[in-house]
Amino acid sequence: MAKVITVTNQKGGVGKTTTSINLAFYLAKAGKRTLVVDFDPQGNASSGLGVEKKDLEKTMCEVMLGECELKDIIVKNKAKNLFIAPTIPELANVEVEIADADGKFTILRNAISSVREDYDYIIIDSPPSLSLLTVNGMIAADYLLLPVQTEFYALEGVAQLLESMNLVKKGMNPDLKLLGVLATMYDRRTTLSSEVLAEVKKYFKDKVFETTIPRNVRLAEAPSHGIPIGQYDRFSKGAKAYKALAEEVMERTE
Repeated sequence: MAKVITVTNQKGGVGKTTTSINLAFYLAKAGKRTLVVDFDPQGNASSGLGVEKKDLEKTMCEVMLGECELKDIIVKNKAKNLFIAPTIPELANVEVEIADADGKFTILRNAISSVREDYDYIIIDSPPSLSLLTVNGMIAADYLLLPVQTEFYALEGVAQLLESMNLVKKGMNPDLKLLGVLATMYDRRTTLSSEVLAEVKKYFKDKVFETTIPRNVRLAEAPSHGIPIGQYDRFSKGAKAYKALAEEVMERTE
Protein backbone atom coordinates (compact mmCIF):
# COMPACT_ATOMS: atom_id res chain seq x y z
CA MET A 1 0.00 0.00 0.00
CA ALA A 2 1.52 3.30 -1.11
CA LYS A 3 2.48 6.00 1.33
CA VAL A 4 0.94 9.23 0.01
CA ILE A 5 3.00 12.40 0.53
CA THR A 6 1.64 15.80 -0.44
CA VAL A 7 4.30 18.45 -1.03
CA THR A 8 2.67 21.75 -0.18
CA ASN A 9 3.26 25.39 0.65
CA GLN A 10 0.84 28.18 -0.21
CA LYS A 11 3.87 30.37 -0.91
CA GLY A 12 5.20 30.09 -4.46
CA GLY A 13 8.85 29.77 -5.45
CA VAL A 14 9.93 27.62 -2.50
CA GLY A 15 11.08 24.58 -4.50
CA LYS A 16 7.88 22.59 -4.16
CA THR A 17 7.84 21.10 -7.66
CA THR A 18 11.62 20.65 -7.71
CA THR A 19 11.24 18.66 -4.48
CA SER A 20 8.34 16.58 -5.81
CA ILE A 21 10.24 15.60 -8.97
CA ASN A 22 13.61 14.87 -7.42
CA LEU A 23 12.38 13.18 -4.26
CA ALA A 24 10.27 10.90 -6.46
CA PHE A 25 13.23 10.15 -8.73
CA TYR A 26 15.46 9.08 -5.84
CA LEU A 27 12.70 7.02 -4.21
CA ALA A 28 12.29 5.25 -7.57
CA LYS A 29 16.06 4.81 -7.82
CA ALA A 30 15.98 3.15 -4.39
CA GLY A 31 13.66 0.51 -5.88
CA LYS A 32 10.36 2.05 -4.77
CA ARG A 33 7.58 2.21 -7.36
CA THR A 34 6.76 5.91 -7.26
CA LEU A 35 3.94 7.92 -8.80
CA VAL A 36 4.02 11.72 -9.08
CA VAL A 37 0.55 13.27 -9.20
CA ASP A 38 0.88 16.70 -10.82
CA PHE A 39 -1.87 18.61 -9.03
CA ASP A 40 -0.66 22.13 -9.78
CA PRO A 41 -2.40 23.72 -12.79
CA GLN A 42 0.95 25.12 -13.89
CA GLY A 43 1.88 21.55 -14.78
CA ASN A 44 5.57 22.04 -14.04
CA ALA A 45 6.03 18.57 -12.58
CA SER A 46 4.71 17.11 -15.84
CA SER A 47 7.08 19.10 -18.06
CA GLY A 48 9.93 18.64 -15.56
CA LEU A 49 9.57 14.88 -16.06
CA GLY A 50 9.55 15.17 -19.84
CA VAL A 51 5.82 14.85 -20.52
CA GLU A 52 4.73 16.41 -23.83
CA LYS A 53 1.48 18.04 -22.74
CA LYS A 54 0.25 18.63 -26.30
CA ASP A 55 0.19 14.85 -26.84
CA LEU A 56 -2.00 14.12 -23.82
CA GLU A 57 -5.56 12.92 -24.38
CA LYS A 58 -6.49 12.69 -20.70
CA THR A 59 -5.02 14.34 -17.60
CA MET A 60 -5.86 15.05 -13.97
CA CYS A 61 -8.64 17.31 -15.33
CA GLU A 62 -10.63 14.30 -16.55
CA VAL A 63 -9.87 12.39 -13.34
CA MET A 64 -11.23 15.21 -11.17
CA LEU A 65 -14.35 15.49 -13.36
CA GLY A 66 -14.97 11.75 -13.03
CA GLU A 67 -14.54 11.18 -16.76
CA CYS A 68 -11.80 8.57 -16.34
CA GLU A 69 -9.84 6.72 -13.67
CA LEU A 70 -6.40 7.70 -12.44
CA LYS A 71 -4.82 4.58 -13.93
CA ASP A 72 -5.99 5.68 -17.40
CA ILE A 73 -3.74 8.77 -17.48
CA ILE A 74 -0.52 7.51 -15.87
CA VAL A 75 2.61 7.93 -18.00
CA LYS A 76 5.74 5.79 -17.48
CA ASN A 77 8.90 7.85 -17.09
CA LYS A 78 12.19 6.77 -18.66
CA ALA A 79 13.60 6.27 -15.18
CA LYS A 80 12.88 2.83 -13.74
CA ASN A 81 10.02 2.67 -11.19
CA LEU A 82 8.94 6.28 -11.88
CA PHE A 83 5.47 7.23 -13.14
CA ILE A 84 3.52 10.48 -13.51
CA ALA A 85 -0.14 11.48 -13.59
CA PRO A 86 0.16 14.68 -15.67
CA THR A 87 -1.87 17.87 -15.70
CA ILE A 88 -2.47 20.93 -17.86
CA PRO A 89 -3.48 24.54 -17.02
CA GLU A 90 -7.17 23.70 -17.50
CA LEU A 91 -7.06 22.09 -14.05
CA ALA A 92 -7.64 25.60 -12.69
CA ASN A 93 -11.00 25.68 -14.54
CA VAL A 94 -11.88 22.24 -13.20
CA GLU A 95 -11.50 23.58 -9.66
CA VAL A 96 -14.31 26.04 -10.42
CA GLU A 97 -16.46 23.33 -12.02
CA ILE A 98 -16.30 21.02 -8.99
CA ALA A 99 -16.79 23.80 -6.42
CA ASP A 100 -20.45 22.85 -5.83
CA ALA A 101 -20.07 19.10 -6.34
CA ASP A 102 -20.96 16.59 -3.63
CA GLY A 103 -17.82 15.10 -2.14
CA LYS A 104 -15.67 17.81 -3.75
CA PHE A 105 -13.01 17.51 -1.02
CA THR A 106 -12.43 13.78 -1.42
CA ILE A 107 -12.28 13.41 -5.21
CA LEU A 108 -8.49 13.03 -5.26
CA ARG A 109 -8.44 10.61 -2.31
CA ASN A 110 -11.00 8.39 -4.02
CA ALA A 111 -9.05 8.51 -7.29
CA ILE A 112 -5.79 7.56 -5.57
CA SER A 113 -7.39 4.73 -3.60
CA SER A 114 -7.80 2.77 -6.84
CA VAL A 115 -4.02 2.70 -7.50
CA ARG A 116 -2.52 2.63 -3.99
CA GLU A 117 -1.79 -1.08 -4.22
CA ASP A 118 0.33 -0.50 -7.33
CA TYR A 119 2.94 1.82 -5.79
CA ASP A 120 5.21 2.22 -2.78
CA TYR A 121 5.04 6.03 -2.78
CA ILE A 122 2.67 8.56 -4.31
CA ILE A 123 3.94 12.15 -4.33
CA ILE A 124 1.34 14.90 -4.87
CA ASP A 125 2.64 18.25 -6.11
CA SER A 126 0.14 20.84 -4.83
CA PRO A 127 -0.59 24.34 -6.16
CA PRO A 128 0.95 27.34 -4.32
CA SER A 129 -2.32 28.40 -2.70
CA LEU A 130 -4.85 27.35 -0.07
CA SER A 131 -7.44 26.22 -2.60
CA LEU A 132 -9.92 23.41 -3.14
CA LEU A 133 -7.14 21.52 -4.94
CA THR A 134 -4.78 21.99 -1.99
CA VAL A 135 -7.38 20.71 0.46
CA ASN A 136 -7.98 17.68 -1.81
CA GLY A 137 -4.23 17.05 -1.64
CA MET A 138 -4.23 17.20 2.16
CA ILE A 139 -7.23 14.88 2.49
CA ALA A 140 -5.67 12.36 0.09
CA ALA A 141 -2.34 12.29 1.95
CA ASP A 142 -0.83 10.28 4.76
CA TYR A 143 1.90 12.90 5.17
CA LEU A 144 2.60 16.54 4.34
CA LEU A 145 6.08 17.64 3.32
CA LEU A 146 6.58 21.37 3.69
CA PRO A 147 9.42 23.04 1.73
CA VAL A 148 10.47 26.37 3.28
CA GLN A 149 12.78 28.79 1.51
CA THR A 150 15.63 30.02 3.72
CA GLU A 151 15.02 33.67 2.90
CA PHE A 152 13.06 36.58 4.38
CA TYR A 153 9.37 35.82 5.06
CA ALA A 154 10.14 32.07 5.08
CA LEU A 155 7.49 31.39 7.71
CA GLU A 156 4.95 33.80 6.25
CA GLY A 157 1.70 31.92 5.68
CA VAL A 158 2.98 28.75 7.34
CA ALA A 159 0.76 29.25 10.40
CA GLN A 160 -2.29 29.47 8.13
CA LEU A 161 -1.22 26.31 6.29
CA LEU A 162 -0.79 24.42 9.58
CA GLU A 163 -4.21 25.67 10.70
CA SER A 164 -5.69 24.23 7.48
CA MET A 165 -3.85 20.97 8.14
CA ASN A 166 -5.35 20.79 11.64
CA LEU A 167 -8.86 21.47 10.30
CA VAL A 168 -8.40 18.67 7.76
CA LYS A 169 -7.18 16.35 10.55
CA LYS A 170 -10.21 17.14 12.70
CA GLY A 171 -12.71 16.90 9.89
CA MET A 172 -11.71 14.48 7.14
CA ASN A 173 -8.27 12.96 7.59
CA PRO A 174 -7.47 12.25 11.26
CA ASP A 175 -4.32 10.28 10.37
CA LEU A 176 -2.62 13.13 8.48
CA LYS A 177 0.91 13.80 9.75
CA LEU A 178 3.55 16.44 9.08
CA LEU A 179 6.35 14.31 7.63
CA GLY A 180 8.86 17.12 7.80
CA VAL A 181 9.92 20.63 6.94
CA LEU A 182 12.56 20.97 4.24
CA ALA A 183 14.86 23.99 4.09
CA THR A 184 15.35 24.91 0.42
CA MET A 185 17.58 27.36 -1.47
CA TYR A 186 19.99 27.21 1.43
CA ASP A 187 23.26 29.08 1.06
CA ARG A 188 25.61 28.22 3.91
CA ARG A 189 27.83 31.20 2.98
CA THR A 190 25.20 33.75 4.02
CA THR A 191 24.25 34.74 7.53
CA LEU A 192 20.63 35.12 6.43
CA SER A 193 20.26 31.47 5.40
CA SER A 194 21.73 30.30 8.71
CA GLU A 195 19.48 32.64 10.70
CA VAL A 196 16.34 31.57 8.85
CA LEU A 197 17.22 27.88 9.24
CA ALA A 198 17.69 28.44 12.98
CA GLU A 199 14.29 30.15 13.10
CA VAL A 200 12.65 27.28 11.22
CA LYS A 201 14.22 24.74 13.61
CA LYS A 202 13.06 26.78 16.59
CA TYR A 203 9.52 26.73 15.22
CA PHE A 204 9.32 23.11 14.00
CA LYS A 205 12.01 21.45 16.17
CA ASP A 206 12.62 17.78 15.23
CA LYS A 207 10.25 17.99 12.26
CA VAL A 208 12.97 19.75 10.23
CA PHE A 209 14.85 17.39 7.92
CA GLU A 210 18.59 17.08 8.50
CA THR A 211 19.02 17.51 4.74
CA THR A 212 18.99 21.04 3.34
CA ILE A 213 18.58 21.77 -0.37
CA PRO A 214 21.26 24.18 -1.59
CA ARG A 215 21.00 26.94 -4.13
CA ASN A 216 22.31 25.11 -7.17
CA VAL A 217 22.43 26.17 -10.82
CA ARG A 218 22.25 22.56 -12.01
CA LEU A 219 19.00 22.07 -10.06
CA ALA A 220 17.51 25.08 -11.81
CA GLU A 221 18.65 23.86 -15.24
CA ALA A 222 17.38 20.27 -15.06
CA PRO A 223 13.62 20.96 -15.56
CA SER A 224 14.24 22.72 -18.88
CA HIS A 225 15.64 19.41 -20.14
CA GLY A 226 12.63 17.47 -18.83
CA ILE A 227 14.69 15.27 -16.52
CA PRO A 228 15.35 15.06 -12.75
CA ILE A 229 18.64 16.32 -11.34
CA GLY A 230 19.81 12.73 -10.82
CA GLN A 231 19.82 12.21 -14.59
CA TYR A 232 21.01 15.70 -15.50
CA ASP A 233 23.99 15.91 -13.14
CA ARG A 234 24.09 13.20 -10.49
CA PHE A 235 27.32 14.57 -9.00
CA SER A 236 25.91 18.06 -8.35
CA LYS A 237 25.22 19.34 -4.84
CA GLY A 238 21.51 19.40 -5.63
CA ALA A 239 21.49 15.73 -6.66
CA LYS A 240 23.34 14.66 -3.53
CA ALA A 241 20.92 16.64 -1.38
CA TYR A 242 17.79 15.07 -2.88
CA LYS A 243 19.31 11.60 -2.64
CA ALA A 244 19.87 12.25 1.07
CA LEU A 245 16.32 13.58 1.44
CA ALA A 246 14.89 10.42 -0.13
CA GLU A 247 16.81 8.35 2.43
CA GLU A 248 15.41 10.46 5.27
CA VAL A 249 11.87 10.17 3.89
CA MET A 250 12.17 6.39 3.70
CA GLU A 251 13.43 6.28 7.29
CA ARG A 252 10.51 8.41 8.51
CA THR A 253 7.83 6.47 6.65
CA GLU A 254 8.94 2.83 6.97
